[in-house]
Amino acid sequence: MNINRAFSQIEPLLKPNKVVVIYGPRRVGKTTLLNEFLKTTKLKYRLDSGENIRIQEILGSQDFKKIGEYIGGNELIAIDEAQNIKGIGLGLKIIVDNFPDIKVIATGSSSFDLAGQIGEPLVGRKTTINLYPFAQLELAQEQNAFDLKQKLEDFLLFGSYPNVYTAKTKDEKISALNDIADSYLLKDVLAIDRVKKPKIIIDLVKMLALQIGSEVSLTELAQNLSVNLNTIAKYLDILEKGFVIISCGALKRNLRNEIRGKKKYYFYDNGVRNALLSQFNGLSLRNDTGALWENFIFTERLKTRAYKNIYANYYFWRTYQQKEIDLVEEYGGVLHGYEFKFTGGAAKPKEFLEAYPQSTFEAINKENYLDFLTN
Repeated sequence: MNINRAFSQIEPLLKPNKVVVIYGPRRVGKTTLLNEFLKTTKLKYRLDSGENIRIQEILGSQDFKKIGEYIGGNELIAIDEAQNIKGIGLGLKIIVDNFPDIKVIATGSSSFDLAGQIGEPLVGRKTTINLYPFAQLELAQEQNAFDLKQKLEDFLLFGSYPNVYTAKTKDEKISALNDIADSYLLKDVLAIDRVKKPKIIIDLVKMLALQIGSEVSLTELAQNLSVNLNTIAKYLDILEKGFVIISCGALKRNLRNEIRGKKKYYFYDNGVRNALLSQFNGLSLRNDTGALWENFIFTERLKTRAYKNIYANYYFWRTYQQKEIDLVEEYGGVLHGYEFKFTGGAAKPKEFLEAYPQSTFEAINKENYLDFLTN
């Protein structure tokens, strides 16, 4: 199955002496996206992998002569898995600063690794694309709303990684997800020098998987795992930069009783979350459907904002009296509140609307969610 990805048109993003950086977790299709583009480009290009030792030596050398010989007469340099090249940021800076009209694409699966290497060297020299598992926005281009809604339970249980989505059986989906979960933790996260206690970070991510939709207490996590707060904060940062989780902070503006300083954490993919808990029972046999729904809508909305260029700050809102809104987006000078309910509606939060009189509010359920995610 060939799904038209949201960023399938890479050519307009390519600029002379600029780098297009494609970030994303493992297995989301970065290499496929790159190869499909290269099949159509008229530019003379060179494609290599950052896993190639010879390429690591050349691009990590900061040797102008070696790099110039490597570029040769090519108009485009494409480096897949660029995070494997030590000092890749400086290598790419040498290319775009010293070779006229050259265009560059680099992909990377480890945000904390690649971003750390290229962030400062390529300031003002790059365009960034974040690629995620299949979005409802993308899938809606290939099939109608009725057919897509028929697969909703599968999305809640197994997520939307490309090789999971295309797997034919439940067992194949579970096997693929277990492999992806292992890649997340073992290859990208546990390989980092700062992770000294791998069991703790595995236990931490499982605890987060059980707390979707709830404010997370770092103190409680530290006590339960018998480590200090700095270690918890460091590991949360690694998990977030490694595309495992994403945090959402609290909105605190006008009311004294608004909760502040807390965060909620979501997983980039429902399937990975369920794989970490080894829990793939159907919705009728589980008690966390609300959490699955909240995680699904939150991350799908994240993809929608990214792919439709909706530049917004995002928060959750809650008071000490337990009045709450799952997601508040701020754009165009207006706050837009959304409550995620698998079935039915939600009462309009009077306190929120009075405190923020220009704001809007909507309940997102299984009947109207596609409109929210695709329009």
